[in-house]
Amino acid sequence: MDLLKTTIGQIVAQDSGFRDKARTRLEQLTMPYWALGRLMDLAVDLAGMTRSMNPKVERRAVVTMAADHGVAAEGVSRYPQEVTLQMVHNFVNGGAGINALARVANARVVVVDMGVAGDLSELSQAGRIITKRVGSGTQNMICGPAMTREQAVRCLEAGIEVAFDLGAGTDIFGTGDMGIGNTTSASAVVAAITAKSVETVTGRGTGIENGQLHHKVEMIEKSLAVNKPDPDDGLDVLSKVGGFEIGGIAGLVLGAAAMRRPVILDGFPATAGALIARCLAPLSADYMIAAHKSVECGHQAMLAHLGKTPLLDLDLRLGEGTGAALAMTLVEAAARILTEVATFDEAAVSKAKG
Repeated sequence: MDLLKTTIGQIVAQDSGFRDKARTRLEQLTMPYWALGRLMDLAVDLAGMTRSMNPKVERRAVVTMAADHGVAAEGVSRYPQEVTLQMVHNFVNGGAGINALARVANARVVVVDMGVAGDLSELSQAGRIITKRVGSGTQNMICGPAMTREQAVRCLEAGIEVAFDLGAGTDIFGTGDMGIGNTTSASAVVAAITAKSVETVTGRGTGIENGQLHHKVEMIEKSLAVNKPDPDDGLDVLSKVGGFEIGGIAGLVLGAAAMRRPVILDGFPATAGALIARCLAPLSADYMIAAHKSVECGHQAMLAHLGKTPLLDLDLRLGEGTGAALAMTLVEAAARILTEVATFDEAAVSKAKG
């Protein structure tokens, strides 16, 4: 608990002075006023986050947190639980969607075992994954809490440790997730924190049909009724209806914010982690960048609660950190606009009249 408290205490708002400096420069660039729109808004954010007029975004890491969920036993996914374990091997072997898109973004993929229900010791011993196991999957949240409060703290502190360990070689973080059943947990988290109805924030996840979707909604409603998570207590929400990887992502966000590094949010489960982080440390939202708008219907409610507008809307619903990887190129574009485009005075170009 000491690491969590200390980290939260280190999180402060973006620097308003650097935001003002960035805005002043951007207003003088050789183009019509604010002609690059939200990329220029993002450039202001980068300056405020990093306390720099030359924000560094070259060293990139997509951190994909993996864990299993006890609620998967209720038939809320099209895929069996062993897919989580199998996909971790796929990540390590470079054959997943996140691997392809991370190569496009020139980002490394860091896989963290937060609690996969399977043996990953060989990969761990070989140094091919980071092991922060809290357990072999959560408990079934329709029967009681998904984890203990102590385990929730361990998840968060594990994510913070990963952020700090990677921090010396990372300018910008991307969040990713893997875990069969985790959209069920994410829907429960967003319903608990935003007070939206379960039906309006629950989507098809792995592509379930109408009957299975109805069943998924019922399971989430039951878990909320059984556990009664406190929306003002991020630890309570995480422990009762969260997941080990969702907690790990929340910790990663807190660690990045404490180091004043941008952190790009991927899709639905990853943004559930961001909700937990914001609940624990509201100023952590100053360091979040929303990569995209997920097809999952609850994602828009999450982004609205965080006050974020996504950079992309490509009908993505894969997870893994894929959207975060794609958005990294836009973040680089924003940084280059701030640092490489000349002002009217620098380029000796006449300004607009009037």
